[in-house]
Amino acid sequence: MDIQLLRVFLMTAQEGSISKAAKKLNYAQSNVTNKIQQLEKDLKTQLFYRHNRGITLTPSGQVFVSYTEKILNTIQEARAVLSESAVPSGPLRIGSMETTAAIWLPKILPDYHADYPNVDLSLVTGPTEQHIHAILHYELDGAFVSGPIDHPELIQDEIIEEELVLITATSHPPIASIQDIDTYTMLVFRKGCSYRAKFNSILQEEGIFPTKLMEFGVMEAIIGCVSAGLGISLLPRSIVNLYEQQGRVRVHYLPGKQSLVKTLFIRRKDTLVTPALSAFMEKMRSKLG
Repeated sequence: MDIQLLRVFLMTAQEGSISKAAKKLNYAQSNVTNKIQQLEKDLKTQLFYRHNRGITLTPSGQVFVSYTEKILNTIQEARAVLSESAVPSGPLRIGSMETTAAIWLPKILPDYHADYPNVDLSLVTGPTEQHIHAILHYELDGAFVSGPIDHPELIQDEIIEEELVLITATSHPPIASIQDIDTYTMLVFRKGCSYRAKFNSILQEEGIFPTKLMEFGVMEAIIGCVSAGLGISLLPRSIVNLYEQQGRVRVHYLPGKQSLVKTLFIRRKDTLVTPALSAFMEKMRSKLG
């Protein structure tokens, strides 16, 4: 089977559009269509439904996506094994929650880069849900996410236990319990963020439902808007320490188990641990473990 056919199929499946896939691959649309038809002929099954709104994966196509990802990843790993020496080098794709990237990764990355300058490290920030999806689809080599995680295809290392705190504007009165909150506007990261899910769960346990939810893409925007009195947020204590010292926000502590969350480093069980990834995990454990 032609590997290029698999690449065209996977790109088309990911984009959900022949025209978008053609643009990404720098192919003519007719070329993409022909390659998909050739693959369907080889497999003796239909991979896409064609309709006036475009294309949709058939059940067979959905199954074949996971196999295609594994095949292409295995080929990439084989090339890496044959081309790499014992010295860490080549690409390394790491995902991280924005809070982890801001506070903890500066303890790792400078030394790692100095020790292994031939590694081309890419850091992708985003919510936990996004990184789990990316790991499962071989798009990342490893990722820092918020626990707990329970998935049979993932290996996880517990790295840090964080304390979560409520933050409000400095003018907000003390909060002895969740019921003391005087605004129910939540300022959160986009959907898929574990802190957002935790915040929502805590409020619901107290019978409180937010009147408004505002999504932000970056942490600084959340803290700035909290400081201005726009609403409240739930973030790790390590993140807000400096802002509290600067008098920009007020910190309120949560009781016991509600306040604790674990940061994990996850990777797929069936992926190759390259010298670059092995060296990164060693550095991570020595700096954060």
